[in-house]
Amino acid sequence: MVAVCLAVSLRGVASAKDNEPGAEKIAPAEKEPAVQKLPAEADEPAKDKAAKDEAEPRRVGRVLSVTLPIVSDTDRLVKRFVDRVLEDARKNHYRPVLILQLDVPAGKEQFGRGSQFGASLELARYLSSDALNAATTVAYIPRSIQGHAVLVALACDEIIMAPDASIGSAGIDEKTIADVMLAGYREIANRRRTVPVELALGMLDPSREVLEVETDVSREFVTPEGLAELRQRRTIAGQKVVIPKGEPGQFTGEQARRLGFVSYLATDRRAAARALELPPESLEEDLSLVEKWHAIQVHLKGPLDAEKITQAERLISDAIQQQGVNFICLWIDSPGGSPADSVRLASFLADLSPSKVRTVAYVPSEARSDAAVVALACDQVVMGPDAVLGGPGAHELSDIEVESVRDTIRKVLAPAKSRSWSLPVAMVDRSLEVFRCTRLGTVEYFSEEERSDQPEPKQWTPGQRVTTPGGLFRADGATAVDFRLANRTVEDFSRFKELYGLEDDPTLVEPSWADFLIRAMGSPGVAVLLLMIGAAAVYAELHAPGVGIGAFIAAVCFLLFFWSRFLGGTAGWLEAILFLAGIACLVLEVFVIPGFGIFGLGGGAMVIASLILASQTFILPHNEYQMDQLQTSLTIVGGASLGFVVLAALMNRWLPRAPFLNRVMLAPLSDEEKQQLTQSESLVDFRRLVGRQGVTTTQLTPSGKARFGDELVDVIARGELIDKNAAITVVEVHGNRVMVETV
Repeated sequence: MVAVCLAVSLRGVASAKDNEPGAEKIAPAEKEPAVQKLPAEADEPAKDKAAKDEAEPRRVGRVLSVTLPIVSDTDRLVKRFVDRVLEDARKNHYRPVLILQLDVPAGKEQFGRGSQFGASLELARYLSSDALNAATTVAYIPRSIQGHAVLVALACDEIIMAPDASIGSAGIDEKTIADVMLAGYREIANRRRTVPVELALGMLDPSREVLEVETDVSREFVTPEGLAELRQRRTIAGQKVVIPKGEPGQFTGEQARRLGFVSYLATDRRAAARALELPPESLEEDLSLVEKWHAIQVHLKGPLDAEKITQAERLISDAIQQQGVNFICLWIDSPGGSPADSVRLASFLADLSPSKVRTVAYVPSEARSDAAVVALACDQVVMGPDAVLGGPGAHELSDIEVESVRDTIRKVLAPAKSRSWSLPVAMVDRSLEVFRCTRLGTVEYFSEEERSDQPEPKQWTPGQRVTTPGGLFRADGATAVDFRLANRTVEDFSRFKELYGLEDDPTLVEPSWADFLIRAMGSPGVAVLLLMIGAAAVYAELHAPGVGIGAFIAAVCFLLFFWSRFLGGTAGWLEAILFLAGIACLVLEVFVIPGFGIFGLGGGAMVIASLILASQTFILPHNEYQMDQLQTSLTIVGGASLGFVVLAALMNRWLPRAPFLNRVMLAPLSDEEKQQLTQSESLVDFRRLVGRQGVTTTQLTPSGKARFGDELVDVIARGELIDKNAAITVVEVHGNRVMVETV
């Protein structure tokens, strides 16, 4: 019996895979093991199996994510999805399980409120009509929902919920509950009988009190008015209030399971598939059942590095936003090489909405080490028969890198893709042991830690170990399908296109001239040149303030540097803010607070830190790869500093004498000018002031003015700042420089 699972979360359509694992191959990290038959296939006689298949059509799961709230367009998308599934089921002779995942976008606190009553009622009538008797409809509720989206759940044959999710408060968006709404909820509840009528009305109308009554033959849900009538027909064994008057009905998954209108509790799609006795890989959304594919392919070949990862991420993002792409073939043929960057790309792929884009990793040859993490971050994985997934690659992961990849797989990839995390982690972690676990005929591959995290861990019986101690797990194409790490194997790319109904080759998205420009500007050599010229331009501006040419050139150079780093994925707002704050501190030190104090040191440190951080994706290095990146960053800053010193010396020597450019930097004083200046200064003799006391007329920071009798003199504080109107004494005189200190 093929169940049509309606997962109420309008974000996408998951295509179900008909191929259940046939031969179970145990593939340890370093050697190919013998082939084992799955118990169901090895033990069941062929004749009995054929007779069973003929008597009962196979069940195939199809998933559509419906993002709340429900509006008029939602009804159109769901009908198109259901119609195409039913047509395909008639052609291929299976019974569909339509799973509507009623979902609320993560971070939304309104639980999908705002669903239109008219649109919700029309969709519920369609789902509960006779046209869908050829399918089984299932509402899957992974997060709490409120409002009229509840109607869609009432219209399904079964409801599956997460234990801590809740359903109810259907009338929360309405000021008053109209009779037409009560009639609509009563109509849908009576059609499917999934939720008792009085419970359905109690979720809508807060003025209704609903009782749970145990009779001599059954459990009933009635209002206080209906209780009197029930007493005439049945013997009442007990009663209690389940929906108090004045409060709308709201039930968690566990409460709804006890009340009997939720069939199963499931924390994710994988658990929902097990509850429905469907292969976990079958509960995947298939956008082609709703819209036509607009496909591209992005290549990720050879050893991975930050540049390749950043380029792939940018190409995918631009294709989705600018071209409306909904199918991405990520062609991976790589031994890995950059765990930190692979984790970044994997997190990016996992965050893509399944309702907008389908991502498929095509692995014709290999995706080893951290490249396997990128492949498993896609919605589906298609491999060549002899291709390798996982195992040792181009980079030996450190303990810190292993922990980072492990956390990403457990906390990001596994929940987003409804995958078991043990085998993917075993591809990078030699210490993890994974076992073949069974529960009521269902097979999963769990480490002891993941098995203990299951809702009923004792029901999972650990069996044969599928990993080799001290070795990294890897699997070829056929084995990866058996282990549910890959969805299909294909001989070549033409078969891949047939698999997804692609008539032509997906457009190969390659770097444009802008990408090459960004790559060139992000290279260490160009970065050094930009920083060197920018610093030299600042130096020239300080020697000829007011001209502005040096300031303009410096601004352009630093903007180009940070722009290239921003597009390259190594710089963000932190680096830009640090740089601007550092420049501001240096300006304060030079023009407002003379001297060389905390603002000068702090500003210089912030500028250097911003330039270093703008050349890498981390703050502090934690592994060998990041140490190499830090060395590159330091080399860029160090090379720019050395180049600036050389360029400044050349500017002092040649620029003041260059035609048309001599106004950019003032020429140094000639010997004759220096002699005239010395003579001019020698005419002023303040030696007579030594030992005299006076009063400051301005704050000395450290220079300022002071009055000695009737004489106003420029003075310099020695060793400290001196406030205005402070008593001072002259301690030294050098030409026209009068050094003072407080009395």
